[in-house]
Amino acid sequence: MEKKIGIACDHAGYEMKEFLVGYLGAQGYEVLDFGTDSPESVDYPDFAHPLAEAVESGELPLGIALCGTGEGMSMTLNKHQGIRAGLAWAPEIGALIRQHNNANVLVLPARFITNDEAVNILDTFLATEFEGGRHQRRIDKMAVAKKE
Repeated sequence: MEKKIGIACDHAGYEMKEFLVGYLGAQGYEVLDFGTDSPESVDYPDFAHPLAEAVESGELPLGIALCGTGEGMSMTLNKHQGIRAGLAWAPEIGALIRQHNNANVLVLPARFITNDEAVNILDTFLATEFEGGRHQRRIDKMAVAKKE
């Protein structure tokens, strides 16, 4: 897999994002940082949408998003038809969202996990391949058809 990844956060995820940017850089990843750039209060959709657009367009193969619970980022990212954002708080969840859902954005709940836990989840997510098969059939049913 290409060693290029995007990352975005709100104020609650800022400290962990900064840590992960350094970690990923040390692992040889080119990291595109969509912000935020400080712990000052911001609105997570302002950072989720640009990350989603970069993954949807193919500019980036994968993304990482962080906010306090991970829920706001997940909800916003999954509004995009080409995004399958999965919230993970344990390595096993990180593996399953890749294996079964072919998640292309990992969402982390920054207020509920440590930096070490985030690294374990991220490493597992990045090392796990999509299983395809019956799971692809389910993914094909995710998009909502537009009503005319």
